[in-house]
Amino acid sequence: MGTLGGHETLKATPAMDSLMSSSELLPRHGPGFTLRRLSTADLTDFQDYRHDEELGRYQGWLPTPDEQASAFLAEMSVAPFPHPGHWVQIGIAEPESQRLIGDIGVFLDLDATSAEIGFTLARIAQGRGVATAAVRMVVDVIFKCSAAERVIGITDARNLPSMRLMERVGMRRIETGRLSSAATPAWSTPTS
Repeated sequence: MGTLGGHETLKATPAMDSLMSSSELLPRHGPGFTLRRLSTADLTDFQDYRHDEELGRYQGWLPTPDEQASAFLAEMSVAPFPHPGHWVQIGIAEPESQRLIGDIGVFLDLDATSAEIGFTLARIAQGRGVATAAVRMVVDVIFKCSAAERVIGITDARNLPSMRLMERVGMRRIETGRLSSAATPAWSTPTS
């Protein structure tokens, strides 16, 4: 790593050489959903589910004012995906209308060999298998476009639906020393 204009730059590694460009990865279509970039046009739908107290109680984010949310959506609309060392959110949309119904966050480690995901799906879209299929597709994309050897997800111990979803996509519960509480179990894809 070096610096460029006061910002750290990454030294290319063999793992990073395997990264595909964002335009090759999105959009992707699945049964009942489209994975796509977020957009400032998503503000109303994004804010609707991000301000839902029931959804937010297990999340690591808090509701934000429209101005902040719009800036976030604008940033995510052009953020490289994947982007080692950074969280990138991608949208889950209804296939016909492209109405935003959720999002999946992806963090690829700096060396691109491990990733973490987080997901949110609006309550109106739950119970149809959309979240499971979308998370499974994102995990597959991570493995295909990077040198990631595993993908982890961390959830609140009370969030049984998320735990069941991670099991359905092939993840298993793991112990990790980086977590400060037993109340936040981690799940991982099998390592190769």
